[in-house]
Amino acid sequence: MSPYLPPLRLVGALTLRDGALSNRSVALAEGRITRGPLPEVDLRGFLVLPGIIDLHGDAFERHIAPRPSAQFDLTAGLASADREAAANGVTTAWLAQGWSWEDGPRGPDYAERVMAALTAYRPRALTDLRLQIRCETHLVDSGPRLIEAVRRHGVDYVVFNDHLSEAQEIWRKNPADFALWARKLGRTPEAHLDAVNIAAARAREVPRHLCRLAEAFDGLGVLYGSHDDPDGETRERYSMIGARIAEFPITWQAAAAAKAMMNPVVMGAPNVVRGGSHTGNVAAADLVAAGLCDALVSDYYYPALAQAAWALVDRGLLDLPRAWALISSGPAEILRMPDRGEITFGKRADLVVMNPETRMIEATICGGRLTWLAGEAGRRFLSAPQALRIAAE
Repeated sequence: MSPYLPPLRLVGALTLRDGALSNRSVALAEGRITRGPLPEVDLRGFLVLPGIIDLHGDAFERHIAPRPSAQFDLTAGLASADREAAANGVTTAWLAQGWSWEDGPRGPDYAERVMAALTAYRPRALTDLRLQIRCETHLVDSGPRLIEAVRRHGVDYVVFNDHLSEAQEIWRKNPADFALWARKLGRTPEAHLDAVNIAAARAREVPRHLCRLAEAFDGLGVLYGSHDDPDGETRERYSMIGARIAEFPITWQAAAAAKAMMNPVVMGAPNVVRGGSHTGNVAAADLVAAGLCDALVSDYYYPALAQAAWALVDRGLLDLPRAWALISSGPAEILRMPDRGEITFGKRADLVVMNPETRMIEATICGGRLTWLAGEAGRRFLSAPQALRIAAE
């Protein structure tokens, strides 16, 4: 892992602290926000914002396999995704990996390979990379294996999926799409349909399976939720077993039910940027406007995180401090990480330096380590004589 930046004070910028933008300096040393007179970097004209916390991103898949049939080295792919995250202001990121009857790149064998690769790569990562497991509910026999893999690799976040009905509907209504899906997984359509039917036959075993997983996750300190809740009843069932994070509810009713049960709602930032869901589900911006969204995540596109915050500002739905909280302090609260998400004395030095005119991120600092530097902000950092002198020493 790269060394800490030398003790520095970032001065002259508008800084997001205590829920407001103000002209306040930020001092950092040994990876933490600190106090005291320190060598200065002049950032007049810039914004200094808390580092972005991304609770769900599967963009790493295309770094490992840019095309379905073009698989590259896992470690090289993770390193590439790590750099993309840093360039977009992300300081903590959960990579969303499937654990599914679909098999292939979303099956248990592949998931364990990704876990092992990430465990080996993390000590030299720029970003605080973690793994989220998306567990298909009907893969009943894999429960003990999943629990052991989560324990062994320190996975701290799991969401439950149930995409069987979607698979069955695609088979009935769009056989060509079903066949394309199968080919992407390295299967024939017939083999893929067999996998769907085998999983569906275990439906009666699913409730006890999920309860066993929930009990084990509680013992391991793993937080868990559900993905793509279609309605309030589904959200209530998950909440009752402890899966209280509602990730990507697909209807207004599901999101409203989550909020009524004090379950945090997580939505996709690309949904906000594009003005709606690309699959026709509820619009994330509408949920934000109604106070039914607690965090935004990259989903499949890291640049959408900061873009979504600005989109909410431009549409008059939130001011920048509240919009940025959806990608910083909000996610930190959901995943119970009190050491980050805000620029406060004693917390991790996770910072984003942004040009407010171009809205481009020109520097990212993760845990006091410089992970991205570009443009005029890069020139300012590199031209600070005292900082350079201390770094050289």
